[in-house]
Amino acid sequence: MSEEAVGFDAAIVRAGGRTILGPVDLRVAAGDRWVFLGPNGGGKTTLLTLAGAWRQPSAGTVRVLGRTLGRVDVRELRRWIGHVSHAVADRLRPAATVLDVVLTGKAAVLETWWQDLGPSDRRRALDLLDEMGCRELADRPLGSCSLGERQRVLIARARFGQRPLLLFDEPAAGLDLPSRERLLAAMAAVPAGTTTLLATHHLEEIPPDVTHAGLLRRGLVIASGPADEVLADGPLSDLFELEVAVERRGDRWTARAR
Repeated sequence: MSEEAVGFDAAIVRAGGRTILGPVDLRVAAGDRWVFLGPNGGGKTTLLTLAGAWRQPSAGTVRVLGRTLGRVDVRELRRWIGHVSHAVADRLRPAATVLDVVLTGKAAVLETWWQDLGPSDRRRALDLLDEMGCRELADRPLGSCSLGERQRVLIARARFGQRPLLLFDEPAAGLDLPSRERLLAAMAAVPAGTTTLLATHHLEEIPPDVTHAGLLRRGLVIASGPADEVLADGPLSDLFELEVAVERRGDRWTARAR
C-alpha cells in the first residue's frame, strides 16, 4: 500500500454554528494528483485549508504528511507544504521582485530577510522561473505582473523548497485562455512523486496528469476515486444537479449541459 500523504477520518469543520465540511473520509496516497470539483460553498477551499494545516478539524482526525493535526506544531508542518492561491498572492508585498518572491519559498515566509540565502538559492530560483516560462520577469515587481504570471510565479515559489505536498486553490480563476494553458503547463511540470491537490470549478482547468478526483457538494464528498471513474456523466450530473455530458479528448476533459 502506498504511503499516505493526507488522510481524513470523519473530519468535520464547523463555523458560525453550522457544519461547513464533513464528515469527510478520504485518503490521498503519496504521489497522487487529486482534483476537487464542486459549486461555490461546496467545501473545496475548506478541505484544502485542512490539508494545508491552516485550520483544525472541529471533530474527527486529519493527518498531513504523517502528522496528526492537533498533535503537531503546524508552523513546522507548513514548511513542507506549498500553496498556490490568490490568498497567498495577497499576503506578498507587491513591490517585491519576482525573484525575491520565489526565494521566500525556501522557508515559506513572506520576506527574504527571514532566511539565509546564497548564490545557489538564487540560481535555483532562476531555474524554476525558467521552467515556469517566466524567467524574464525576475527583476519585475510582483504587483506589475499579470494574474496568470503571478500564478506561475507562485508555483515556482511553492516548488522552491522541494515540498512533497502542493495545494492549488482555484489557480486559474480569472485567467484568459492563453494564460490558463500556460498555467496548466506549469502545473504539469511539477516533479513526479509530488502530491498535489487542486480545487476548481471547471473540468477545462484540470491538468493532464490528474490521477484522482473528488466531488464536493454542501460540505460532503459525494464521489471520489480514480479520475476516469469520477469525471463522468453520472457523478458530475449528481454533483451539479444538472444533466451533464462529459467528453475527454486525449488527456483533457470538457463538460456541457445536455
